[in-house]
Amino acid sequence: MKIKILFITAFLTLGSIFSQTLQSPSEFLGYEIGSRFTRNYKVIDYFKYVSNTLSNVKLEKYGETNEHRPLYLSYISSEENINNLENIRVANLTQTGIIAGNSKNNKAIVWLSYNVHGNEASSTEAAMLTLYELVTKKKTWLENTVVIIDPSVNPDGRDRYVNWYNQVKSTPFNTNQDAKEHAEPWPSGRPNHYLFDLNRDWAWATQVESAQRIKMYNKWMPHVHVDFHEQYINNPYYFAPAAEPFHEIISDWQREFQTEIGKNHANYFDKEGWLYFTKESFDLLYPSYGDTYPTYMGAIGMTYEQAGHGMAGLGIQTDHGEVLTLKDRAIHHLTTGLSTVEIASKNAEKLNTEFRKFFKNDALEYKSYVLKNENEDKTNRLKALLDTHEIKYENTNNGSVKGYDYSTQTEGKMSVSSSDLVIHTNQPKGKMVKVLFEPKAKIVDSLTYDITAWSLPYAHGFKAIASKTKVSSAISKTTNKITNIVDKSAYAYLSKWNSLDDATFLGALLQADITPRFSEKPFSVGGKSYERGTLIILRNDNRNDNFDTNLIAIADKHQRELANVSTGFVSSGVDFGSYSVKPINQQKVAVLSGKGTSSLSFGEVWHFFETQLQYPITNVNSENFGSLDYSKYDVIIIPNGSYSKVLTKATLEKVKKWTRSGGTLIAIGNALNSFADKKEFSLKKKISGDKIKDTDLTPYADKERKGVANLITGSIFKSTLDNTHPLAFGYGKDYFSLKLGSTSYEYLKDGNNVAYFDKEAKNVSGYAGSKAVKNVPKSILFAEEKIGSGSIIYMVDNPLFRSFWQNGKLFVANAVFLLNSDKLK
Repeated sequence: MKIKILFITAFLTLGSIFSQTLQSPSEFLGYEIGSRFTRNYKVIDYFKYVSNTLSNVKLEKYGETNEHRPLYLSYISSEENINNLENIRVANLTQTGIIAGNSKNNKAIVWLSYNVHGNEASSTEAAMLTLYELVTKKKTWLENTVVIIDPSVNPDGRDRYVNWYNQVKSTPFNTNQDAKEHAEPWPSGRPNHYLFDLNRDWAWATQVESAQRIKMYNKWMPHVHVDFHEQYINNPYYFAPAAEPFHEIISDWQREFQTEIGKNHANYFDKEGWLYFTKESFDLLYPSYGDTYPTYMGAIGMTYEQAGHGMAGLGIQTDHGEVLTLKDRAIHHLTTGLSTVEIASKNAEKLNTEFRKFFKNDALEYKSYVLKNENEDKTNRLKALLDTHEIKYENTNNGSVKGYDYSTQTEGKMSVSSSDLVIHTNQPKGKMVKVLFEPKAKIVDSLTYDITAWSLPYAHGFKAIASKTKVSSAISKTTNKITNIVDKSAYAYLSKWNSLDDATFLGALLQADITPRFSEKPFSVGGKSYERGTLIILRNDNRNDNFDTNLIAIADKHQRELANVSTGFVSSGVDFGSYSVKPINQQKVAVLSGKGTSSLSFGEVWHFFETQLQYPITNVNSENFGSLDYSKYDVIIIPNGSYSKVLTKATLEKVKKWTRSGGTLIAIGNALNSFADKKEFSLKKKISGDKIKDTDLTPYADKERKGVANLITGSIFKSTLDNTHPLAFGYGKDYFSLKLGSTSYEYLKDGNNVAYFDKEAKNVSGYAGSKAVKNVPKSILFAEEKIGSGSIIYMVDNPLFRSFWQNGKLFVANAVFLLNSDKLK
């Protein structure tokens, strides 16, 4: 017995000595945390060091960024749990129904995500401190808890910020707000490589970081997820509970436990006299945040916001006269991170019990969402998104379905076939299905932090029915691979035009020096009918020996089905030699970037061309735009932004001259302000009916809420299309647009109003202020002003917004390839 006691004592002593030999982050790095910013590779080196030193820490690489920085997850628990990690993971998933079985998990799973915004850089410093504290001083919590740490969700953005700051900071650091080190340049370190906000990409997974992270998230389905952020320097610390509105599928337990977590944090902050606030600003509605997405997947999802942001640097004096340091910020994040693990560990059993309950979906109103498959490309794109989130889908059986009709916003009926898509809510992720597909999110408070409408049938352009009864269905069929056949006797090859995939195929043809044409009018040939925009690839335009084989190879790669015809003489419509069958030449495209430009909007354009359209684009600096040789480009895109110092009178005159010679200018969002109400252009702002304003006697406390009456912050409106115009080729007669602002413009008197809101227009889904919504009817959405041989395309709403509004992207491709592209410049 004495021998056993001596053995245990010796083991505990050795364990204590062992833990003491583990270097802290400061010891490992050679400087105190908070005295400088740590570059991403050094952060990863520390996590590798700890995992190589301790047996209760495991490090896993899960991906890579666009700039080839690695993405890692660290698993921290007891040694026993780490050795049994896969069994814990599987047992947890059986509770959701994702994996069949009756296993019950009794371990709390807590996922901590740091630095999703690269210039909110204190959190990654805190991640290293949190790891060290957990494995040295808080090991008892790990007996029933698995902690997953992502030390840097956005390492590209983080290093962009850290590298800049290290280059410009004073020694010692300067706390004066006027100092250069507190004025981060465009585009800032906040976004990723393509300048996307990764904290708004969880549901859409358009970015490589998001897609790789979601794959890992779905492998684990944690019970608690925290997203660590920073806000502006004069705000104290924010933590749960969140603000209203809460989405209606959030359970009472999720709301209550957020409050319990907040109270635990408050105990620690109160002892130190640190300021904090809760229940303000940060709501739980928009589904693509790092707090809402996990919440809709059954977790307790939370955002923690520390004062600082990219302005704070190593230290800054706030407007309240206090000096806020990086060390302070890291310690605050360390405190809430540890507090989260503590309360999760104390409530591990309850967390698992309530987690199991979340996946019971019998009470959901809509049992099935049915989407008409009129376009296989759109269907495949939606399927790919559902696959990313491991949401199941099937095909309907022949017949008809009744329910809420998305097209008319009334109860209706739709005929369905075995190729139409159905997504049921009686599946593990049924609540997320409801969130993503519901026609309208229930909004209990108009003061929200982001857009209030996102329904996928509208975003992807489907006719759809939401049914309150489960629709009969069968397992989806596998799509057959397209293999085209070379026909050297063909007069021409034809390819459809109604999806982004068709535009990507066109771009590949142009880059391979294959010249296609497109028809401005419908036609019939060989017993088949073809719509406007159909690509016609003539042998006469491509007289080389490898034409057929090259064309077929590109078509097969892009899975485009070609129809070969032996004549240019059509049964109806226009023959292939008609002036209405226009050649498409290679377009040289430029996009404005830099000061004045919304970095997010520029990033959306850049990402669209490089990763989706896969067509070359030149990024030009706004500061050089006035002296740019416009003749080198066929298309110039001006993203959303404020250009009073860029689009001067002289520059606008140059732009107009270039347009007159055949150029296509595409202006998006607020960029239209530079053209509106100027005598040189036809665009006119729509004046609100409230011309005379009475003295505002609104009480101070009510001003913010009253102000939202003038706002539209992301709601869906139905527009009418002139689909005989090339800008709208591939579309039907209407289009549902995500309206992002309250500014409206009159119909063009001299131009083509291609997409517009008629006099009956109203918001279909989401919040739109009572005053702002009055200005939408009889206004344009997309319009073309012809100037000489060229065009200015006005896009009031941004069809590339966050890259998730899939149904709008073809408008941009049409503007680039189908307008003025027949001119050799």
